[in-house]
Amino acid sequence: MSPPRRSSSSHGDRTSTENLQKNNSSNSGVILDISTLKMAEVDSEVPPLPPRYRFRDLLLGDQTFQNDDRYQEEYSMDSTNAQVQVEFYVNENTFKERLKLFFIKNQRSSLRIRLFNFSLKILTCALYILRVSLDNPKDTPCPMCQNNSLTNTTETPGEIKWGYIFWVNRRVPVWAIQVTVALISFLETMLITYLSYKGNIWEQIFQISFILEMINTVPFIITIFWPPLRNIFVPVFLNCWLAKGALENMINDFHRAIQRTHSAMFNQVFILICTLLCLVFTGACGIQHLERAGKELSLFDSFYFCIVTFSTVGYGDVTPQIWPSQLLVVILICVALVVLPLQFEELAYLWMESQKLGGNYSRHRAQTEKHVVLCVSSLKIDLLMDFLNEFYAHPRLQDYYVVILCPTEIDIQVRRILQIPLWSQRVIYLQGSALKDQDLMRAKMDDAEACFILSSRNEVDRTAADHQTILRAWAAKDFAPNCPLYVQILKPENKFHVKFADHVVCEEEFKYAMLALNCVCPATSTLVTLLVHTSRGQEGQLSPEQWQRTYGRCSGNEVYHIRLCDSKFFGEYDGKSFTYASFHAHKKYGVCLIGVKREDNKSIMLNPGPRHIMAATDTCYYINITKEENSAFIFKQEEKHNKGLPVTGLYDAPSRLPVHSIIASMVDQATSYGTVAIDLQNPDPPEESSKLTLPTENGAGSRRPSIAPVLEIADSSAILPCDLLSDQSEDETNQSDEEGSVGSDFVKGYPPNSPYIGSSPTLCHLLPQKAPFCCLRLDKGCTHNSFEDAKAYGFKNKLIIVSAEMAGNGLYNFIVPLRAYYRPRKELNPIVLLLDYPPDNHFLEAICCFPMVYFMAGTIDNLDNLLQCGIIYADNLVVVDKESTMSAEEDYMADAKTIVNVQTMFRLFPSLSIITELTHPSNMRFMQFRAKDCYSLALSKLEKVSCSGPGTETVTIERDKGSNLAFMFRLPFAAGRVFSISMLDTLLYQSFVKDYMIAIARLLLGLDTTPGSGYLCAMKITEEDLWIRTYGRLFQKLCSSSAEIPIGIYRTESHMFSTSEASSV
Repeated sequence: MSPPRRSSSSHGDRTSTENLQKNNSSNSGVILDISTLKMAEVDSEVPPLPPRYRFRDLLLGDQTFQNDDRYQEEYSMDSTNAQVQVEFYVNENTFKERLKLFFIKNQRSSLRIRLFNFSLKILTCALYILRVSLDNPKDTPCPMCQNNSLTNTTETPGEIKWGYIFWVNRRVPVWAIQVTVALISFLETMLITYLSYKGNIWEQIFQISFILEMINTVPFIITIFWPPLRNIFVPVFLNCWLAKGALENMINDFHRAIQRTHSAMFNQVFILICTLLCLVFTGACGIQHLERAGKELSLFDSFYFCIVTFSTVGYGDVTPQIWPSQLLVVILICVALVVLPLQFEELAYLWMESQKLGGNYSRHRAQTEKHVVLCVSSLKIDLLMDFLNEFYAHPRLQDYYVVILCPTEIDIQVRRILQIPLWSQRVIYLQGSALKDQDLMRAKMDDAEACFILSSRNEVDRTAADHQTILRAWAAKDFAPNCPLYVQILKPENKFHVKFADHVVCEEEFKYAMLALNCVCPATSTLVTLLVHTSRGQEGQLSPEQWQRTYGRCSGNEVYHIRLCDSKFFGEYDGKSFTYASFHAHKKYGVCLIGVKREDNKSIMLNPGPRHIMAATDTCYYINITKEENSAFIFKQEEKHNKGLPVTGLYDAPSRLPVHSIIASMVDQATSYGTVAIDLQNPDPPEESSKLTLPTENGAGSRRPSIAPVLEIADSSAILPCDLLSDQSEDETNQSDEEGSVGSDFVKGYPPNSPYIGSSPTLCHLLPQKAPFCCLRLDKGCTHNSFEDAKAYGFKNKLIIVSAEMAGNGLYNFIVPLRAYYRPRKELNPIVLLLDYPPDNHFLEAICCFPMVYFMAGTIDNLDNLLQCGIIYADNLVVVDKESTMSAEEDYMADAKTIVNVQTMFRLFPSLSIITELTHPSNMRFMQFRAKDCYSLALSKLEKVSCSGPGTETVTIERDKGSNLAFMFRLPFAAGRVFSISMLDTLLYQSFVKDYMIAIARLLLGLDTTPGSGYLCAMKITEEDLWIRTYGRLFQKLCSSSAEIPIGIYRTESHMFSTSEASSV
């Protein structure tokens, strides 16, 4: 039979080899085929352990498991195709190992054992209290005394009755229960000692727990065999310390069994409480028993004495009378002085550490309350207050909690702020990393309503700060995929990494676009800042000047949305043109309709013009002091005001400027003010001078000139087709010969090269052919031209100079809005980039297609560089905050160099419009600083006006009125001459309530374009246009003549105050 077995074996080996080759041909892994393996001795096979360990199975064996037919069939070795199940053993098949597994190693079974042991110890303490309550010292038997009683002994004053200490009166039922419990405890202790034995028996014997067990159990076991000792005293109350140890171990086993970690703070507090209880219980029972030989105190009196003593009160009404009990008190006090301070120290240390880490946000609170998570690299006081003030400015967010997750230790100033009752109940600070799931679990990210991830803009390496933000966004998305993400990114080239986020704000995109629009639309930065800033419009009402009161009231305007069918403002304009709806809504209700969104289209269109016919399902976007849902409609006032006032109805015309103030400022000061307006997509707007032309039919009469009405549905013949690529603007068809030399070689198209991924394509004025890199250098001639300064070029329009540290990709967004297709060619301003470091070829490749864009190396603190770049021919100078100066030893000193340099240029070139970016908004008060300027000092006084609040606090009046922009009345900010990117943080915060705000801001700034949408532009109003008289009539005139919608007004005015006038302001 041997040859056939070998043949079969070789055939099996060959078959398995073939199978192995087949498997290896289709898989790259290594496959081990053990189907032909045989056991040498089947009888010596060790059976596997059962899946569950029960005490019955450990003692009697699991017969059902071993006799299972399925088990025998599966693991039978008779079949040649039987598989081998590999089991790993550490000598666990012996009876001792099985007991150890049940009593010690297995978490669930050991938890039950500890619970049973804890119950026994509590039972013994309860039996001791029962025995004391039933005990009468006079009836205490004494087997060693005559007549077996202590009552017959003679008593002498001051003598200690030692018999009362060694003997007690123990009832037979109590003795029987105590003996039974003691016997069980003794057997369990001996078993645990045997199972825990590791070679050193003395180490097991001299453990405190073992000694206490022997003291409390052995005497009771002896009384079984020696009945006269049944009444001997046994300190059973010491079992409270064993119960304490069993309870601690039981809690540890419980958390291990359920795979959860409990707080170290909870564990330490629990240990401290248990230690105090055990000390008090031991002292009360010990003093009561020893005083049986003296004053015979009750158990309650002893407990009262211990509480008074340990609390260091010491009334002295209850005191021990004999020296044994006094000695016990001394011992307990010494033990307490050693044990309790150590535990209090550990507790204080854990409390301090928990204060640094911030603790946890409980799962119960996360499921019953709403909260948002704020993830930051480092938390500054300004960032925190901006977030909290803007977030809680909305009424429906008052019940939300803010959980801050920051890897750094909480700052002292931040800690003080969070201790204020206004924030202490709603803001929770957690020290931790967003890259750790454990910290995200502490913040309950998966239950959060939103997660805000902010970048650290004060870092020297802004790219590294973006990388950290990207990783935080990835970690948050991985941990909580359904949690909405609001991400702030610094550099535009990193934006596509967080494209998955619900809302993304790129700082450099918004910054450069806003700075660029400030050059052509004055104070665009102020306009956008006030729109995204939540306010009640009550700022500046205490000012004596009219413009400040009007400016403060209008700062409360915000963007809101509502469906047309649900709106009282716009519901009646269903089926009418957009321009008609905007015209009449502003005339009737004083609201400014700026945009609309179709139900079947996700894109928002700003001022789509008369082409757009309003539908009931459209979403309307409008600017108003408050949203329509909070408005009260009082139609009786409409008839009273509609005779001469264009804004009526809901409120006292916050968007209407005083008529006499406008006329006086224009006539007396001979200055002009501009209107910032959203224009149509109409490619052929009429000349600016014709938009506000005085009507001829009634212009000569005494009656006020009328304004032409807006048609409900625009005449299709009067509307030109909107084709951006084939569009020919006014400056292409009707330009003069002099202007033809300026822009005749420009074409419209999309920039062929983008410096980063994710930039939105914008139709721009471009060169027919890319300019050579050498021609972009302003201060050096080349083979194509010999010009070496701005004067040699002979530009017809004023220059725009941008001073930056380096040519980052965000600077591309400064050029695009100034070269957009809707800018008239004859009004294109040459752009000169004054850079500290020369740009690289990638940036030059992106800008070489734009007309009249140049660069040169230099700094603004070098006068020669300024003159060479043509500062005397410039209309605007934009000073961008340098990255290398954003961090300083003192935070607010980061703007020191920029402010001083701008102040120097302000003194040298007073007529130059300087637009400056600062790191900290609070430094705006130093821009264009004049120490003896009475008007500026009056504004500073207005900003600092305060009144005494409750207690010793000082509350600023403006902040009480709802303002969070303390600098809003400063002239540089109000005029749009200074800007800080931190002011746009509110845009990200506000998008939590208004998810459309980022899209509208991008459309306003020209960062995104939507087919059929309008754009932001400015027009000047001259003295000849004053027949329009009011802002309301200006709104109606622009709507009816050119379908433009004004959204703001920018007034310039000279202020001449005497010293006496300034002091009274």
